[in-house]
Amino acid sequence: MKMKMKHYLIVALASLAITTNVLAVELPKGTANDPLRVMMVPADTGGADVAEDYKPVFDAIAKHYGIHFKVMSGESYAAVVQGLCANHADIAWYGPVTFGQAHELCGAELLALDVKKGKSVYYSGIFTKKGNGVDTLKDLKNKVISVGPTSSTSSFNFPMAMIIDAGVDPVNDISKVVVTGSHTNSIAALKEGRTDAAAASFNSWEKAVNKGIIDANKFRVLAKSEPIPNPPLAMNPNLPAALKGKLKQAFNNIHKHVNPELIRGYGGKKVDRYDADYSQQKMLSVLKKLSKVNDQLKSELIEKAGK
Repeated sequence: MKMKMKHYLIVALASLAITTNVLAVELPKGTANDPLRVMMVPADTGGADVAEDYKPVFDAIAKHYGIHFKVMSGESYAAVVQGLCANHADIAWYGPVTFGQAHELCGAELLALDVKKGKSVYYSGIFTKKGNGVDTLKDLKNKVISVGPTSSTSSFNFPMAMIIDAGVDPVNDISKVVVTGSHTNSIAALKEGRTDAAAASFNSWEKAVNKGIIDANKFRVLAKSEPIPNPPLAMNPNLPAALKGKLKQAFNNIHKHVNPELIRGYGGKKVDRYDADYSQQKMLSVLKKLSKVNDQLKSELIEKAGK
């Protein structure tokens, strides 16, 4: 109860600070001299960083729609949530869970999801080494698992939800939880033999296999999640309505104005276009399935990881 009260107090104080900041700060207008600030969560990517992957699209929007941007990577998932909510960013790229956090904290609004072959979903997975006795999720009892940051949808939240649904208590049944800084680090811990299983997005796993980092003959998929809405771009709710509408129009149509090879989405993968009409309610409803992976569980797992 004390932990829940502490969480609510932190949210209330943050909301008060954000409300005060909204009154004091005028957001950029999106002109060449006053560009919109785009902040991206740090994640596995196709380029040097996630900002590099998205830069051609933002440059094309500046050219064809006259909306200019300054694109940067955030230091952490939490920093990008606070960045948008404290008016230090106008657009943010989140995982679904971090979007839900920003929506709850300051009303962040869905801007667009990337689309490939008509779909706007990706998958989370739990992976293991062949022949190590871990054949089902139930076999994770008394084993060691590596996971990504607690704010990551596909390398922490969905994997933990899958483990709980399999009847395994991640706090009491799993021998050790290794919380790493990224999907890549989680996979590396498995490869190096430091863990019996690893949680990551399928994008990250397939990239590691395709690059020869992971030998598909030695490792395998233990569990795959249901479809998860792609990590979305979100807007600061305090942007003018006319600018929000123009941004949605730009993302819905930018694939008509840019080299298809340069349209990138989650994980640096090539995508076909963006969908700025995706239902925000649909996105939020998926997150309700993660209710078991609450703040108390995360705190207990972090404490367990520290032992």
